[in-house]
Amino acid sequence: MTPRLVKAEQIFNRFSDAIGSFSAVLLLLLVANVFYDVVMRYLFNDVSIGMQELEWHLYSMTFLFGVAYTLKADGHVRVDMIYERLSAKKRAVIDITGTLLFLWPFCFLVAGYGIGFAHQAYSINEMSGDPGGLPYRWVIKGMITLSFVCVLISSVGFMLRSLNEYLGLEKAHKYESLTP
Repeated sequence: MTPRLVKAEQIFNRFSDAIGSFSAVLLLLLVANVFYDVVMRYLFNDVSIGMQELEWHLYSMTFLFGVAYTLKADGHVRVDMIYERLSAKKRAVIDITGTLLFLWPFCFLVAGYGIGFAHQAYSINEMSGDPGGLPYRWVIKGMITLSFVCVLISSVGFMLRSLNEYLGLEKAHKYESLTP
């Protein structure tokens, strides 16, 4: 039983690492997009509405998908004046309870509403109101649901880590970042 829970946690953590890598690539694309916009605006006096809109699309996706990795890396915001002073077992109970009572219902709620939000944009063929703006606004709206499904999957790994700590199957530890 011990190796199975630890192995399951590792599988979910690999998924979260992949989402973190995806988010990092999106951030690089965002930086390149901003650089392009600045060069075009100030050197060539040329502005592209579509490229400016792509900035907020990339920013949104970087943030939305980055949340799943942040959860895995234990980098989320937490008021830990009391939490850090507790034993590993008590911290694990808090993490498991918080995941089940708060995080999962929130993920299901946002993902569920996100489906309708994206479907409505798709059904009316919503696009940018600005000339030269991006079409297919349903794509970026669909990322809301997809990202919260990723957070939900990542939270399973987070919960398994807490369960492993509670059962004493694995020492309490922080996970390494994407860089070696």
